[in-house]
Amino acid sequence: MSLSTAPDLSPAQRTEIELLARGKQARSRALRDLGLTETPETAHALLLRAGLWDESRTPYADRLGAATQPVTLSVPDFTDEPRLDLTHLDAYAIDDEGNRDPDDAVGIEVLGGGLTRLWVHVADVAALVPADSDLDLEARARGATLYLPDQTIGMLPDELVEKTGLGLHATTPALSISLDLDEDGNADAVDVQLTTVRVTRLTYTQAQAALDAAQEPFVTLARLARASRDLRVQEGALSIDLPEVRVKAGPDGALVTPLPKPEMRAVVQECMTLAGWGAAIYADDHAIPLPFATQDPPQREVRGTGLSAEWARRRTLSRTRFQPAPGPHAGMGLDLYTQATSPMRRYLDLVVHQQLRAHLAGRDPLGGKDVAARVAQAGLNADGTRQAERLSRRHHTLRFIAAQPDRVWDAVVVDRRGPQATLLIPDLAFDLPSSTPAPLNTTLQVRLLDVNLSTLGVRASLV
Repeated sequence: MSLSTAPDLSPAQRTEIELLARGKQARSRALRDLGLTETPETAHALLLRAGLWDESRTPYADRLGAATQPVTLSVPDFTDEPRLDLTHLDAYAIDDEGNRDPDDAVGIEVLGGGLTRLWVHVADVAALVPADSDLDLEARARGATLYLPDQTIGMLPDELVEKTGLGLHATTPALSISLDLDEDGNADAVDVQLTTVRVTRLTYTQAQAALDAAQEPFVTLARLARASRDLRVQEGALSIDLPEVRVKAGPDGALVTPLPKPEMRAVVQECMTLAGWGAAIYADDHAIPLPFATQDPPQREVRGTGLSAEWARRRTLSRTRFQPAPGPHAGMGLDLYTQATSPMRRYLDLVVHQQLRAHLAGRDPLGGKDVAARVAQAGLNADGTRQAERLSRRHHTLRFIAAQPDRVWDAVVVDRRGPQATLLIPDLAFDLPSSTPAPLNTTLQVRLLDVNLSTLGVRASLV
């Protein structure tokens, strides 16, 4: 049978085919009887053809074993404990518009003598999610929050976000990382403390407007971030500048929009990098095992400019590894580093906070073997989550493409392998193969044809 026609399916056949499409079983007698291959892609195509699934349906999270149901466990309240009161200092949680889980904020404190204290406040999630609690075990099983174009499935309950999110209440408990920085971005001291903070939420657009108007603390934050970035570049940090987009979707369609890159986005990112570096230094100084992030140096140096050079540089990066002992992170240009600013969204960040909290409370943190075991389990689960996100974004990007079949797109040649080239469409942050003799960095005009959602395929036709 050809997929160009849709058979009448019994309820039992439909259920069987849907299970195969979702990766929940490996065989389908119904597909066999129809003379079709027993693959999730074939099942998906048939369900679309029969009108049993619409184009908004994405099966990738199911296939990869990522959790698709929200966490419904109860969340405790904060208990009284000693905290440093920082409510006299301004702090800002700066995120994309519509962000629903504000878990970090930045601020400064002028110390004098050429030093400025950078404060990075992080939601004190570990205060409510101690190691081996039911919430911890659930978060570990998920590995990370699942961000899909049409929905977000949290690693932890929405109730926890409401209780711990920075800027959602007049004051908020936090775990705060401080770095005393000189004019050149060198750290004179680092510290980690439990605090109470007062946070104002801003979008990147609002923060950028404040920077453009030369308002503090944004001017100082930008100065510190530039100095820090320069130091890391001198130590070999790589800067990859490739297009990024936001993909949103619903039953009626999908929308892909290029992601603006105001300077404040880079400033906040640099502050988060400094916080990870500071937390790693603090942990190393106090012999606290953490999931330290490490990365080997690139195997080759890429010279040149343009999108093809950026594409090649990204391909030289090795995978980040997590281990309970510190080591250099070549891509960051840092001698040690950990991810510490997203404990409500990434499980290993939560482990960092649990370990730091144990130390601050005078308790023994987990040993290196226990941390390594958490790294292994959470990493495996988070990998499925990230792959499901990537495939779902591609699916909805293809929906966006299919809705405008006559549109002509600019595409840049970013890689060549003999006669085969890789084209990158900047407006979509979307790459695909093409047979063209055009040299690297050439901009071509293409139409995108023959969108196939079940195989996530599309064909580029040169205009």
